[in-house]
Amino acid sequence: MNEMNLGSILLKTYQVTSLIIIFMLSSLPEVCAVDKKKQAPSGAVPVFTNFVYSGDDKIYNENPLKPDEFYNPILQGCYPDPSITRKGDDYYLVCSSFSMVPGVPIFHSKDLVNWNQIGHVLDKPSQLKVETAGISMGIYAPVIRYNKYNDTFYMITTQFAGGFGNIVVKTKDPHKGWSDPIKLKFDGIDPSIFFDDNGKAYVVHNDAPNRGEELYNGHRVIKVWEYDLEKDQIIEGTDQIIVNGGVDITKKPIWIEAPHIYKKNGSYYLMCAEGGTGGWHSEVVFISDSPKGPYRPAPSNPILTQRYFSPNRENKVDWAGHADLVEGPDGKYYGVFLAIRPNEKDRVNTGRETFILPADWSGTFPVFENGLIPMEPKLKMPKGVRNQTGSNGFFPNGNFTFTDNFSSDKLDDRWIGVRSWKEDFVKVTKKGLQINPFSINIKEVKPISTLFYRQQHKNFTATVTMDYLPKSENDLAGITCYQSESFNYVYGLMKKGSDYYLVLERTKKGQSTILASEKIDISKPISLQVSAQGDEYRFNYSLDNTNFNNLGGTVSGDILSTNVAGGFTGALIGLYATSANDI
Repeated sequence: MNEMNLGSILLKTYQVTSLIIIFMLSSLPEVCAVDKKKQAPSGAVPVFTNFVYSGDDKIYNENPLKPDEFYNPILQGCYPDPSITRKGDDYYLVCSSFSMVPGVPIFHSKDLVNWNQIGHVLDKPSQLKVETAGISMGIYAPVIRYNKYNDTFYMITTQFAGGFGNIVVKTKDPHKGWSDPIKLKFDGIDPSIFFDDNGKAYVVHNDAPNRGEELYNGHRVIKVWEYDLEKDQIIEGTDQIIVNGGVDITKKPIWIEAPHIYKKNGSYYLMCAEGGTGGWHSEVVFISDSPKGPYRPAPSNPILTQRYFSPNRENKVDWAGHADLVEGPDGKYYGVFLAIRPNEKDRVNTGRETFILPADWSGTFPVFENGLIPMEPKLKMPKGVRNQTGSNGFFPNGNFTFTDNFSSDKLDDRWIGVRSWKEDFVKVTKKGLQINPFSINIKEVKPISTLFYRQQHKNFTATVTMDYLPKSENDLAGITCYQSESFNYVYGLMKKGSDYYLVLERTKKGQSTILASEKIDISKPISLQVSAQGDEYRFNYSLDNTNFNNLGGTVSGDILSTNVAGGFTGALIGLYATSANDI
């Protein structure tokens, strides 16, 4: 078992064994969730303008696109656990969001190449309650499905916060919002819903083995329930185990999860992830004559993995799995799945990203085309499709620049909060983006007054201009590079005595160290910048928005990786303000 896989197992085991504690905490009255979110009593409120994020990865520079090609992944940065569905010519894709707010980003496409974000599924406080949840809690493995029999879309997921557990929300139109969550009466994680030709519905999910029957660490099962569409609830007593352990339990497979049922040519197919979400990750498939089994594994599993190749291969893509299938506009099947692209030190800072591959389903079982060889950065487009990524409102990929002058009344959907709703601390003014500080700092597991953008490249530069006058030593504002509440960099402006200082602080395992500080003239707005070349990060500043000076030298991005910080998210770049500065 490789080191990365072991880390995945430990993380997953920690996740499951923590659920009881999390649900107990989440169900307590939120006595301070709102009261704590007060503006700085001193009135120190920063205004941010001219945010520019620019990626410059070698792989894109060395692999320019031809007219009939597009880049893989289709969603760069922390967009893991993708699920996809189709209604007519419209495709909808969702991803995990953990304790990011709003929850469950949702994308729309007509061709599987060009995607635009239409918002978030869980975009109201009644749907998402992650105020006391760690960054890697919250929303896991959402699945989106369209039911043609009642013309309704369903999103089913596990919310590890707020006392929710497994939930489902519905809508007739994904562009117009979703219902409040309906709590589902079963345990386990990674639920998926399936609608049969006869109008019946079923739910499958990952669960623990029956009590006393666990054979090894990572032993899990897949369960199926019949589902009552009128009551929107599983039918009690209909559950049964359809996969025990995985493809071959004698080999002690770990973490069979993320199940989906499909129907093709009268047969039922169960596709699952197996091997944990790290280096042994894979996708496997089973077949049955009934949605409730028994299911028989394909003779040539896995159908997707990157685990068999040299760890030193160039342009490495790894951890591939957690897939979902859909029929494409050209009649071929395609699968979306997560994978990672580590940096030169094999660390994962950009998180688990959304990839796509065609799937050959001309035989009995589907197989991902080129999913069992080292993955390439480019794909051929479906016939008749034109690549419009990065233009006409479609999401960019490859090397791109994202600029936001904060001149629109509505913030771009790529801006998110962590445990806090943007509306609670952000205001767009004529002067720029105003962040009203909470009396909470970024190291607390509480709502924080920070607006985040995902790191989407190994090599990038992010720059923002800030106009800010801290009133007391409790005030700080600036930028942060954030993997979690316990692993982050804070680069901000603060006051000490009658002077103003720019400070750089590194927090690892909750322990903070000041790496550098410098007295600053704040008579004019200051431009703050973070740049990364793989694992090497540098924090710079400019007083004239042209000439940049470095503070703190080159620092390691190790704490911004899941390898060091743990968890399931990618690094975030934040515009941060607090009236509870502890530096």
